[in-house]
Amino acid sequence: MTDSPAFVRNGRRDILAANRLGYALYSELYIDPVRPANIARFVFLSPRAHDFFPDWAGAANDLVANLRTEAGRNPHDRALSELVGELSTRSEEFRTRWAAHNVRYHHTGLKDIHHPVVGDLRLTFEAMDLPADPGLSLVVYGTEPGSASHDALKLLASWTAATDQEEAGREAAGTREADVPRSTSNTPDGAAP
Repeated sequence: MTDSPAFVRNGRRDILAANRLGYALYSELYIDPVRPANIARFVFLSPRAHDFFPDWAGAANDLVANLRTEAGRNPHDRALSELVGELSTRSEEFRTRWAAHNVRYHHTGLKDIHHPVVGDLRLTFEAMDLPADPGLSLVVYGTEPGSASHDALKLLASWTAATDQEEAGREAAGTREADVPRSTSNTPDGAAP
């Protein structure tokens, strides 16, 4: 799958694997060195999240309701309890939403993202449970053909391909990634992708 952003997540919203375009789409999450990258931690603890999600309040509400659903499904998940504890102690916004006890479970919908490289994107998404790996879902994004979001996603794909070519060129020249500063000329404020 190379033309659509895709990633595998668990119920805690850890991103466990992503294709190149999925990684590029959610590159803001990977700035935080904590691994695995976690959507909930990003939404509630990163100041970049409010720019990344134009409807931050809606994204935050849905996310907490999804975590509530996961807590009901897996009440003894220690890692989920630790995540909820961390977010509760560090974010008033999370604490307030968690106390509302809302639940939500959805596998399809729309997501608006403001990407720092390509701008505004309106994406459709489908989340599919992976029966061979209970608790994991594959999330795939798409756009309306011919839309501004479609063009922006194509631009992101070409930007990703150009970055891959730069890295391949450095590898062919025998230069290690650590030896070469990452190019930030295509990103705002010099932020790495």
